[in-house]
Amino acid sequence: MSCKVHEHRADVCVVGGGFAGMCAAIAAARHGAKVAILHDRPMFGGNASSEVRMWPMGAKGRNLRETGLFEEIVLANMYRNPTRAYGIWDSVLYEKVKFQEGITCFLNCSVFDAQTEDGKIRWVMGWQTTTYQHHKIWADIFIDCSGDSILAELCGAEYRFGREAASEFDESAAPTCADRKTMGNSCLIQVRETPVSISFTPPKWARSIQSEEQMATRPHLPDQFRDNNFWWMELGGEKDTIEDAEEIRDELLALSFGVWDHIKNHGDHHADRWELDWAGFLPGKRESRRYVGDHILSQKEVQAGGKFDDVIAYGGWQIDNHPPAGFDHKGEPTTYYPCPPCFGIPYRCLYSKNIDNLMFAGRNISVTHVAMAASRVMATCALLGQAAGTAAALAIKEGVSPRGVLKNIRTLQKALMDDDSYLPEHTREISPLCRSAQLEGETAEAEILRNGLDRPTESGSNLVEVPLGSEITYRLAKESFVKCARIVFDSDLNRDTVKGGIQEVRDCPTLCNRPLNMEPYTFPATMVKKFELLANGEMLCAVEENHQRLVKIEIDRPVKTLTLRPISTYGSGQARIFSFDFE
Repeated sequence: MSCKVHEHRADVCVVGGGFAGMCAAIAAARHGAKVAILHDRPMFGGNASSEVRMWPMGAKGRNLRETGLFEEIVLANMYRNPTRAYGIWDSVLYEKVKFQEGITCFLNCSVFDAQTEDGKIRWVMGWQTTTYQHHKIWADIFIDCSGDSILAELCGAEYRFGREAASEFDESAAPTCADRKTMGNSCLIQVRETPVSISFTPPKWARSIQSEEQMATRPHLPDQFRDNNFWWMELGGEKDTIEDAEEIRDELLALSFGVWDHIKNHGDHHADRWELDWAGFLPGKRESRRYVGDHILSQKEVQAGGKFDDVIAYGGWQIDNHPPAGFDHKGEPTTYYPCPPCFGIPYRCLYSKNIDNLMFAGRNISVTHVAMAASRVMATCALLGQAAGTAAALAIKEGVSPRGVLKNIRTLQKALMDDDSYLPEHTREISPLCRSAQLEGETAEAEILRNGLDRPTESGSNLVEVPLGSEITYRLAKESFVKCARIVFDSDLNRDTVKGGIQEVRDCPTLCNRPLNMEPYTFPATMVKKFELLANGEMLCAVEENHQRLVKIEIDRPVKTLTLRPISTYGSGQARIFSFDFE
């Protein structure tokens, strides 16, 4: 029986629906592109979804939290999901993509074929396991966010696999000789505390871990469950994490059940009242193929802060280089190398060196193995996805290849900053019309609202505190046409005002291990909940349940005065506002 083939036409085709793919698809669609996204799982989120349950981590340190689409998604989850339940988290990820205008979603759809002509991909073919149908997607630009770089083999794009020799990029963390070893995979477990003692009988195929010495460097006591998601249950880096995936999965399952058997039944771990609540059967993968772009980011560049003229995202996770042997490594489960608070990532790492219309975002960008140890975490991948999707939409508008966008990199950087994506050492442009207007308000610091810095930095807080019910008004010299207003509220990037839950991981959008009688988390108290926007003294809009940091409001009319009136917050006594400007 032949399978039906459905053909579709898009401007941008995104392959992979983890955080990188989600953000790439949303960004491209919001900038006017017609987008198709294919994902081989039934739900979006990749390693962050309930199928894997890895925490989406990012830049470490104060004032460095990723904003843009990542913060938008996380705030939506905080608003709807006070106990950080995975069922609600999955629904937040699903709706952000599924109901975004301009995106057509193909879930349960694995790409297995592609056609390339004259150095360009013409189409990709996906097999949908639920409908038993093929979907052929024709597009102008393809963005591979699959993690495994599925399009590399199918279209002939240059890529790397494994670890470079230390001499190639002068990397102190690289091995002497190049090899095909990588970081491994993990099948996580989730446990919960109960009011009674619960026994555990392991399956016969569970790995035997009877000695405490085998667990010496792995945090596995109940008082460590608060901020430990068992990431160190890792194997497979000495094999091929793609070709040997099934075998690695089986070994990981035996390991995960063996670890819990050790905690419950070997030695006194005080885990009598803890039970295994969930076990992951889909491994979370850290590394496989990495594309080659016009630039390959290296360890030295990461440690130097990534000072690139074409910066389009940043990382801030340390160089976190796991040994290929994973759990079977006798020493520490990872080695950390010093890294600056944040490092820039250049646009040239996001498009293919030899396939003209291929882009990529996520852990598979153009980096060395060592640099990837810092850039691979999901919040960073989300920034990369937003940058790739925005760039793809700009390329479509301008009729150029992804490489062609590099010639007008300032347009891309402006678009990213306008969408609340922070770029280190860059300041967002304020429109001349807004700069020329007279700013009136009940605070002497009101001018900060148009300084182009939408977060706390080393130079200061960059926000104003405004009494609730008071007004901030722009008065134009003459009535002028205003397209839109842009407001950035304080979402408490450091989560200092978030209470309840497990405080050690209050900055995580999900929980892996649940103590008994955990109180729900609160929403950031600093956020403005209710506000009004007025033009020429007349109400433009009244927002009752705001839960987003960035708010853009279309105006599209002549304006003489534009007024923002914050009315209430989620707990703070004053409204805290980073930006209020217009164009």
